[in-house]
Amino acid sequence: MTQLSSSRPVAEFIKAPQASRLSRFFAFPNPVNDHAARFTAGIVVLLALVAIVAQQPWLVGVIAAGFVLRLAFGPRISPAALLSVKFLAPLAGEPKLVPGPPKRFAQGIGAVLSTAAFVLLLAGASLAGWTLVLVLVLAASLEAFIGLCLGCVIFGFLMRRGIIPADICQECANFSVPIK
Repeated sequence: MTQLSSSRPVAEFIKAPQASRLSRFFAFPNPVNDHAARFTAGIVVLLALVAIVAQQPWLVGVIAAGFVLRLAFGPRISPAALLSVKFLAPLAGEPKLVPGPPKRFAQGIGAVLSTAAFVLLLAGASLAGWTLVLVLVLAASLEAFIGLCLGCVIFGFLMRRGIIPADICQECANFSVPIK
């Protein structure tokens, strides 16, 4: 077997095909601890309310960056998600596991809303930008305080209509509106 500079065979250095490495790099957990998701939503609510009250558009940029990080990498890089997963969720007791794909879809919606709000605020369209931030506060508040994930509801609706294929999330095929 061909050897590299160390004494380990080449096969040990090439453990997975490139697509597998890439998918691990951009992995999103499945299942997701619902407690962590709700705490993260609460952090978004807090940051967004501070941004609105203090009229600080840069804080909307921080929120948008958090959504993009969670969408792309799950909770591994986002400071809000790390705080939720590592410290806050354990305080809520045993994990409550829910399917990951709807939560990732919800992160995508949050990324689009918060990024659009940030761009609008930077462009001087304050009313439109702050309105989107308020929509974000409403959606994140529903998740944080009553456990209703609007992105998950939309995901389920799109699955039932066949727009999102059922094989994306087998557990979600019979997804309904869970209110906790």
